[in-house]
Amino acid sequence: MVKKIYLILLFVLCYIPSKSQEKPIIKSSPKLVIGIVVDQMRYDYVTRFYDRFGNGGFKRMINEGFNCKNNHFNYVPTYTGPGHASVYTGTTPQNHGIISNNWYDKFGKEKVYCAGDSTVSAVGSDSKLERMSPHRMKTTTVADQNRLHTQLKGKTIGVAIKDRGAILPAGHSANGAYWFRGKDEGNWITSTYYRNELPDWVKQFNDSDKAESYLKVWNTLYDIKTYTESGVDQNKFEGGFKGKEVATFPYDLAKLKDQNSGFDIIKSSPFGNSLTTDFAIAAIAGEQLGADEITDFLTVSYSSTDYVGHNFGVNSKEIQDTYLRLDKDLERFFNVLDAKVGKGKYTVFLTADHGAVHVPSYLQSVKIPAGYFDTDTFVKKIKMFVKEEFRAEGFIENISNNQIFFNYEILRKNKIMPEDLQKAIAHFVLQEDQVDKVFTRNQLENTEYSSGIAALIQKGYNQKRSGDVVVVLDPATISYSKTGSTHGSGLPYDTHAPLLFFGHGIKKGSTTQKTYIPDIAPTVSAMLGISFPNGTTGDVLSFVLE
Repeated sequence: MVKKIYLILLFVLCYIPSKSQEKPIIKSSPKLVIGIVVDQMRYDYVTRFYDRFGNGGFKRMINEGFNCKNNHFNYVPTYTGPGHASVYTGTTPQNHGIISNNWYDKFGKEKVYCAGDSTVSAVGSDSKLERMSPHRMKTTTVADQNRLHTQLKGKTIGVAIKDRGAILPAGHSANGAYWFRGKDEGNWITSTYYRNELPDWVKQFNDSDKAESYLKVWNTLYDIKTYTESGVDQNKFEGGFKGKEVATFPYDLAKLKDQNSGFDIIKSSPFGNSLTTDFAIAAIAGEQLGADEITDFLTVSYSSTDYVGHNFGVNSKEIQDTYLRLDKDLERFFNVLDAKVGKGKYTVFLTADHGAVHVPSYLQSVKIPAGYFDTDTFVKKIKMFVKEEFRAEGFIENISNNQIFFNYEILRKNKIMPEDLQKAIAHFVLQEDQVDKVFTRNQLENTEYSSGIAALIQKGYNQKRSGDVVVVLDPATISYSKTGSTHGSGLPYDTHAPLLFFGHGIKKGSTTQKTYIPDIAPTVSAMLGISFPNGTTGDVLSFVLE
């Protein structure tokens, strides 16, 4: 009897699956991933304005999610096109090929735009300036990989005021990318790369005259006297708008629009971010994003922060008001996601495409080294030097983006070795005031740099698309107007960008460990359990993931 009971128990135990026999959970994906890029957002905007933010925007991401406090771009130049491409491809211009917003194409002998495509046409506008696609980007994005992984069932939609901010993040296989055509139109448009007609929901949005509703007075959200985190309102370091003598609040956008390219004036105000939020919310409903269990992607770029920064500078009341209003827009956006997709069922990451320098004329006024570089004079000096040194002309084909391009055909005809011209120009340029460093093609192709500005230049250097000599200016030295801020360097004010994650699959916490922009795409890919973008060089931030 005892033996019989023993055999029965043994039989039962053998057929009860242990935990090790249970099917492991490989992944649990969110219904929707939202990637947010805030154009020209320095990391210190998070800390400077933190006490003024509400609880539902930036603070919600920080308190409910993960904050990478020491996140940087690991290449130069830090511009919008390369920034957006690097966030979503998980690599740098060295591999994805978007080396600037515009660059000289030495094979086609012409200047090209990072999203320009002469083979397509605008949809929703008659403008011939809106012929755009991602065809110049050489690698896939994380959104592309999600499309491939889901057999094209997972949707991807890109949204931004700027065309490049909508197109590059969404990738090559996107269902749609939409950007804002200002001027006298005020409509959201796309191109024939994606479709031949605007979808009904976009037509309805354009017909709603939502854009026109933002042609109103821009005053500070709160009492301007409480904006103690920024400089004085009236100063000599800001650009302002045509038709208004002084760059001070308030700004009557309806009154000023005719002198400031019509609807384009909205771009240079915080209302451009509000309009972007409105359109992104319409996209969620119109495209049924996050409506089923197959992961969709929505890429959103807030472009107006960049326009305001370029116009008024990083220390202006205008930039502070723009971020306080953006915080409200983020809260509104997250509330819609909670209601339509569901709390805990979507994942958000927020970062920037680059930072920005303090206005150099302002820095000079407080005795901090800074300056303005005269590019036109510099170009004339180089061409004159080459002519005198080599007794011939035409060796220099183009100078742009702080890079010098050679004409190899003329070099061959004159029996000049490219390396000799590189060395001669590098030595000459390094003697110039305001030039900090110079690198040649020979150096960048034959030396592997692991640190410093040289490593950043190398990661931003594309063998086929970049020039033959690269020039690095002194810190806080720019080729720009004496009002407003710009960007492009490999210094912390341009490279230090926020990186916030929250939602499905994300831990709560923070780190001061150094992270890099190309780490974002592989981290999101790992969370989704999909292949990394095909040019990925970044690492998975495992400490961010649950």
